Amino acid sequence: LMSAAGVGGGLVQTGGSLILSCEVSGFTFDNYVIGWFRQAPGQEREGVSCFGSNRIDKTWYSDSVKGRFTISSSGARNAVNLRMNSLKPDDTAIYYCAVKTTIYSAKYYCSHFSVMDHWGKGTLVTVSS
Repeated sequence: LMSAAGVGGGLVQTGGSLILSCEVSGFTFDNYVIGWFRQAPGQEREGVSCFGSNRIDKTWYSDSVKGRFTISSSGARNAVNLRMNSLKPDDTAIYYCAVKTTIYSAKYYCSHFSVMDHWGKGTLVTVSS
């Protein structure tokens, strides 16, 4: 049974850093997209960054985090990490990881995340001003 679990949230000051990790089980790293999504209070869920097996389109970042966040895989741990630097109060949200078995691009699934196969429970990131 495939599952995804996201960990690593917490409280950090503006300008600080956090690393979120999405660990996937019941799944082999062959054809996949693993992504991080977030939902701030009163707002809709949005794609933050995705990482996939598609060689042409492997990573994707939203404009709001480009240059500050870095997504990478840790194949030995079946995990995808999201390093978040230069955090801002606007980054405050519940962050969810999700996984999709697919040959298609990270960009597509970060924008069409309603079709992701499995979602983690969410981890709260709070950035104080």
